[in-house]
Amino acid sequence: MNVYLTKFMMYFEIHRMRREGHSISQISQHLVLDRRTVSKYLSMSEQEYEDFLIRQSTRKKVLLPYEDFVKERLEDFRDTSAAQMHDLLKEHYPDFPSVSQKNVFNFVCWVRDKHRLPVVKLERQFQLVEELPYGKQAQVDFGQYNMRTTTGSRFKFVLFTDGHFTTELAIRAHEKAFEYIRGIPDEIVYDQDKVFISSENSGDIILTDAFRTYMRGQSFTLHFCRKADPQSKGKVDNVIKYVKQNFLYNRTFRNIDTLNDEVLAWLGRTANALPHAFTRKDPLKMAFLRTG
Repeated sequence: MNVYLTKFMMYFEIHRMRREGHSISQISQHLVLDRRTVSKYLSMSEQEYEDFLIRQSTRKKVLLPYEDFVKERLEDFRDTSAAQMHDLLKEHYPDFPSVSQKNVFNFVCWVRDKHRLPVVKLERQFQLVEELPYGKQAQVDFGQYNMRTTTGSRFKFVLFTDGHFTTELAIRAHEKAFEYIRGIPDEIVYDQDKVFISSENSGDIILTDAFRTYMRGQSFTLHFCRKADPQSKGKVDNVIKYVKQNFLYNRTFRNIDTLNDEVLAWLGRTANALPHAFTRKDPLKMAFLRTG
């Protein structure tokens, strides 16, 4: 009953501050609540809020046994997203129940509200790029990410290195990617990187010796983006951001072999298991490409 009354007091305080002209952000910061929660409560009448509390109190929470894990994670890394939390739960609990992303999202919001752990929002930029048929094109890019150490869509493949990418390592990454996706695309898109290109002469791309030798035995064609060309680079740049913000973010680095094992497991259970945001197609079912 005390919790019930406390929640009603919070509801009245939200509406009082709103009537006095405070913004949702100001209310969120003052009451240490998520902005979405403030907006939701502002949209409810007193009777609707009471019905909502009754439903919340009587609903059986399938995810309740995982409250401590979610709370501890949010205490350490306040900006952990619900999507990343879903993957972390599946990673740490092999018997984690099959629930929807929406259920996990609601549960994380509930834990945030209960323990006063509001989200820290990240600004992310997206750009729509024309979709191509599966097997038509792959894209390659390199990214860097600084991780804490132990002392402190589209079908994807990821390979990490704790050193610099060389042409030889990039070639090995190609072969590992083809093995993982069980096929070879018709075309691969690249940034103009010195790993692949030794020079550019009046628009003519000159490949490095090692990459030119490798390409002699390959069937796919090459397309090199113009520098700062968002139209052709948008898709792969978004994948790099996705890996950084959903897999690497707040993850502890142990060693490079462990990290590559972890990312393969993540690709299988999450990154390549979720339907595409726009086409709603399953990447795993669509990823059997033309074999080379």
